[in-house]
Amino acid sequence: MNKNVFFVSVLLLCSIMAKAQIYNPIKWKTSVEKISETEYELQIKANIENGWHLYSQNVADGGPSPTHFSFSKSSDFQLLGEVKEEKGKTIDDPVFKMSIKFFEKETAFKQRIKAISQKPFSIKAEVEFMVCNDENCLPPTYDELNFTVNPTEKKIAEEKQTEVPAALIKIDSSNGKEIEEAGILPIEKLPHLKKASKKKFPKQNLDSLWTIFILSFFSGFAALLTPCVFPMIPMTVSFFTKQSKTKSQGIKKAVFYGIFIITIYIFLGAVVTWAFGADSLNGLSTNVWFNLIFFILLMVFACSFLGAFEIILPNTLANKVDSQADKGGLVGIFFMALALAIVSFSCTGPIVGTLLVEAASRGGLAPFIGMFGFSLALALPFTLFAAFPGWLNSLPKSGGWLNSVKVFLGFLEMALAFKFLSNADLVLQLHWLERETFLAIWIAIFAVLAFYLFGKIQLPHDSQPLHISVGRLGLGILVLSFTIYLIPGLFGAPLKMISGFPPPLNYSEIPNGLGNNSGSDQTSEILPEGAEFGPHKIIAFTDYEKGMAFAKKAGKPVMLDFTGHACVNCRKMEDNVWSDKKVQQMLKNDVVLISLYVDDKRELPQNEQTISQLTGKKIKYIGQKWSEFQTIVYKTNAQPFYVLINKTGESLNEPSAYNPDIESYFNWLKEGISNFK
Repeated sequence: MNKNVFFVSVLLLCSIMAKAQIYNPIKWKTSVEKISETEYELQIKANIENGWHLYSQNVADGGPSPTHFSFSKSSDFQLLGEVKEEKGKTIDDPVFKMSIKFFEKETAFKQRIKAISQKPFSIKAEVEFMVCNDENCLPPTYDELNFTVNPTEKKIAEEKQTEVPAALIKIDSSNGKEIEEAGILPIEKLPHLKKASKKKFPKQNLDSLWTIFILSFFSGFAALLTPCVFPMIPMTVSFFTKQSKTKSQGIKKAVFYGIFIITIYIFLGAVVTWAFGADSLNGLSTNVWFNLIFFILLMVFACSFLGAFEIILPNTLANKVDSQADKGGLVGIFFMALALAIVSFSCTGPIVGTLLVEAASRGGLAPFIGMFGFSLALALPFTLFAAFPGWLNSLPKSGGWLNSVKVFLGFLEMALAFKFLSNADLVLQLHWLERETFLAIWIAIFAVLAFYLFGKIQLPHDSQPLHISVGRLGLGILVLSFTIYLIPGLFGAPLKMISGFPPPLNYSEIPNGLGNNSGSDQTSEILPEGAEFGPHKIIAFTDYEKGMAFAKKAGKPVMLDFTGHACVNCRKMEDNVWSDKKVQQMLKNDVVLISLYVDDKRELPQNEQTISQLTGKKIKYIGQKWSEFQTIVYKTNAQPFYVLINKTGESLNEPSAYNPDIESYFNWLKEGISNFK
């Protein structure tokens, strides 16, 4: 039972690590189609990577940057009407609190023109656009589009793909040769960046794989303690030892049995990745229908665990597989492993399904790693007990406690199901499942679970216990304590332990909590020259040079905050992490905050408009200046991105990307500040 406690903790507190890299998720293609003798249609197609979306041309003020096309003026042609776009997808955005239209995967724009010249001519255009995914919003950028019109031809369908600048291809910061070949000047030659850090920072995707492995491994142990799997351990091991002439032969068969169990589940992970693709599932993670369907599935699984019915595969399939297991050799052992997977499906299916969605949404090797961790936990007992059959005597006997484990998992599945329902409600902004309602449901679920563990409630397949064990009593006390912990959340408590599961604080009936008047706070504090009040009244500079000059006088380290006015996750960090008292106090007192908005559309003075070392185009806006700074020095163009530096620009520790874990973010701040001192 104690293993289940750890399983709950891992499942509730697991978070996804961010990976810093340079993104270029959209490619533009152009073509020309002849409509009549003088009219042509300029066609612009955008191919968008899975998980990313491109915004419409029509976005209200206060929202993300819209897509905008501008065509060079020429006496060779005349524009007819406006650029037309496809239907796209429109949602009520929970962050910007407005209706926003965007496009996914691919879309097309069309512009009609009238040819005045009878000779072939070219048209130059420029598209300015912004793209986002679930974790990052890239700063607005622009690309050149070229068209060739030939009135002497009956129909033209010339197509060309806009080349991706070499500098936007992912660059390894440790390889100076690649940087030079990409056309990027050394850091030393950049104005006011001579002291910028050249420190190598490790990639973080390995941490994410370890997280999914640990989660899956303990989920496999949880599946072991169910009535579908646990009784099969002594039965299977006894079969191997009795059918083998020697002990070594029995161990050999058990080892192959374990290997085949792992092979079967890894194959399942491969099938899911091949059929759906990790990127597709990641793109679906904020889809309303996906979340509603998964909510229903988890509720069905929960009801099955609680004893309402059993989810089993067809008996004919199980019988066919079982008959093949009678064959000798490795073939028979393989079918024995397959029979275990099929027979135990009613208990392992819900756990495996949840793990596969979580693993596949992380992409890459995660589905394989997840299924390896899960199956390894299942296979280990069979191999170990075959090697040491005397250990079988130490196993607890099968009984009612196995069903209790299954019921416990059922309550967990039910609680997790409401997270998916909450996601759908947040996207649609229905306010049906606000923070207080969500927490009330969780309080009810875990309170009933506590009463169940104390033996006050019985479910269909339970046997009447004469007494409850010390382990079950301890687990009941833990669940009851967690339930009591949730109650202050109804009145505005942040509940950091389950951060990310309930809706945010501002999505509630009492956004600021009872008795919280922080919204009306006034301050008479005098601002330094060039500074302004940022989130939570934190003094922030929006100019690098002014902020660095002030930090030098104050003798404090600097936190560079690469952010954006239309950056969703930047607002999440400010609302949910910077609002924490200890984090907020550190940002106010121990560092100088420089917030560099990469989507700042104010024009730079003429004498500061230089040519980009990344694209070769003119840097017109303040935001482009900060975006170039971030990309060249820190080899990433995603926001939010935080860097702690000293007065000469040298990094004090590894940069941090989107990290909703308050304690982790606080420790990162603390580490960098202590390195400065």
